[in-house]
Amino acid sequence: MAADSACVLKEGDTCWRLARAGRAAILIDGENYFNAVHAAILYARKSIYLIGWDIDSRVDLLSDGGRKPGGGEGGNGAPSRLRDLLEYVVERRADLTVHVLLWDYSMLYALEREPLPTLNLAWKTPARVRVCLDNYLPLGASHHQKLVVIDDSLAFCGGLDLTIRRWDTRDHKPQEPRRTDPNGASYGPFHDIQMMVDGEAAAALAEVARQRWSDAECEKPAPLTPGGDPWPAFVKPDFENVTVGVARTLPELHERGEIREVERLYVKSIESAERFIYIENQYLSSIRVVDTLIKRMKENENLELVIISRGESGGWFEEQSMGIGRVDFKEKLIGSVDPSRLRLLCAAVVHDGRDIPVNVHAKLMIVDDRFLRVGSSNLNNRSMGLDTECDLAIEAENDEQKRAICRVRNDLLAEHLGVDCETVAEAFGRGQSLLAVVDGLCGKSRKLNPIEDNIEIDGEWAKSLRSVADPDRPLAPEEFVGDMYGAQEKEQRQNQILALTLIGLMVLGMVLIWQFTPLAQLTNYEYAEPYLQTIKDSPFTIVAIPLIYAVASVMFFPVTALIALTALTFGAGWGFFYAFLGSLLGAAVTFLIGDLAGRVTLRDLMGKRINRISRKLSEKGILAIVTSRIVPMAPFSLINLVAGATHIRFRDFLIGTAIGMAPGIAVMTALGDSLRQVWQNPSPLNLALVVLAVLAWLGLSVGLQLLVTRWRARRRRAQSNDA
Repeated sequence: MAADSACVLKEGDTCWRLARAGRAAILIDGENYFNAVHAAILYARKSIYLIGWDIDSRVDLLSDGGRKPGGGEGGNGAPSRLRDLLEYVVERRADLTVHVLLWDYSMLYALEREPLPTLNLAWKTPARVRVCLDNYLPLGASHHQKLVVIDDSLAFCGGLDLTIRRWDTRDHKPQEPRRTDPNGASYGPFHDIQMMVDGEAAAALAEVARQRWSDAECEKPAPLTPGGDPWPAFVKPDFENVTVGVARTLPELHERGEIREVERLYVKSIESAERFIYIENQYLSSIRVVDTLIKRMKENENLELVIISRGESGGWFEEQSMGIGRVDFKEKLIGSVDPSRLRLLCAAVVHDGRDIPVNVHAKLMIVDDRFLRVGSSNLNNRSMGLDTECDLAIEAENDEQKRAICRVRNDLLAEHLGVDCETVAEAFGRGQSLLAVVDGLCGKSRKLNPIEDNIEIDGEWAKSLRSVADPDRPLAPEEFVGDMYGAQEKEQRQNQILALTLIGLMVLGMVLIWQFTPLAQLTNYEYAEPYLQTIKDSPFTIVAIPLIYAVASVMFFPVTALIALTALTFGAGWGFFYAFLGSLLGAAVTFLIGDLAGRVTLRDLMGKRINRISRKLSEKGILAIVTSRIVPMAPFSLINLVAGATHIRFRDFLIGTAIGMAPGIAVMTALGDSLRQVWQNPSPLNLALVVLAVLAWLGLSVGLQLLVTRWRARRRRAQSNDA
């Protein structure tokens, strides 16, 4: 590695991992990236990980619903819409599993995002398309990484999410009929960058993706198994046999300490700059970055700086937070450094004499044509220590790699200036500096304009808003005013609350049906007695009664009433047998329903909270189920469904159900004819008998629970001693 850059990429400091890539390519703008992703997905054999701030099932990767990518490769009749494409590939690859993980966003972004992404990506696709909403975050943070990993052998990392309103060609035409969202609404020119890598670098990003999946407690991810070569043949590598650094931002959370590799990499690369720093970034507000830029430019009077950012903010909220941060960033920089050595610019396309702004969403830095980074991190405070980020960086190890970085720089400048790459290369070849090239070249259809921020600052409100919208570390709850970015640890998201409310209403509806509709007569012994006697006299009783319990459990019929009816019909001995057997079968059936449907639905609706609950259930196992039977906090059937969607083992569930249900069934069936008398003549004596029976039930249940607790404690001690 060259001596002048050897200090920048350091494993365990400015990057998490240094890994080799046989090939690396810089994919500029949505058309190139989406084409490559579409082709790579078609090559997938074992696994696909899609990780994003936003992922939209409706996004059209080929922009016109079926156009084949460059060179004719990758089409093969495959659909271009993401949801359809994922369904297409898993149906043709029996061993392929797709993991889709996106930020469980706050309602602040509801109008920008696809409604009910879990419904559209998980419920409308095959079971091997797994979808999880990730909110494993401290208060105020967001998941901002944008990763795609194919078979652990090919990976994409950068600023582009697989979502709508991101696709554009490199021409950024003012009038582009294909630049529309699913509703047919057009949007303006959009510029972004992604890096594609293979080899060890792809495997490293696969580890990042798996850790995210594990942190969200979606399920334990499969082990890393790189294989195959999903690299699309129509993508020419910009680098070959290159070392790639993987840098991350992870906020401090629970037992995990913060990781600020992204920030340290910015600082070290700026400190290493000798001739120029070229930056493309959506936001400019990082205090640490601007201070480092000022320090380095004061140390080196020959250093030039060019920053290209977006020209317009995304509305009042963004203007009063990130926009004001950019104003401060600019004023601090211009006030401390000779303005002739820096340019703060925004990109535009020219149409009918007007400048149409290009939305620069990229996150790129090039230093001296020997250092290149592409990733998800913005130059704001959030990206340094609050949001999750992932960047890739390359330091030139030889002249060929320096030339490759130079070609990427020229390519980007040519796009923004509206000229060809050869013109830019010739200008640099004549010894012109970066600023001279930027100032001297300009095509007819493209231009770079000085950034002009005309923001009306909304006083103290703007100051408060900025403090919670762009901090560099997690905020304490008392510091956080409202749900700015929505990643709360303990409070339910509004969309999750809505989903759970619907489930609750469904359960409540079933309960009310058995209470206040004509079906309530089925819980009345006088009404049900003739039918029960017919079943009692039948030779198929031992089959019929358990089946009745199973069907009743699915229909949310109150199990207590069913046990009482069984006791009244069959007495103590046979009543206990049938009620106990029927309760176990009903519990097992509804557990299995929860197991089949709940792992894809209930977990996704409730997010990581249901996974945390389920892990606690699995740790306590039998005791958790025993407790839920002794003191039920929800209907019998609902407990079974939830248990089925958790990590608890079926064996523990049945044992816990048996221990928890047996005392109550025993008491109710032992009363026999006395229960009938209570039913028909609720005298004080009969009611006292019921109270005593309930106390006996609780006493027996608690005693059994204590026995199980002691047994498990002895077992743990024995296992500990063996270890």
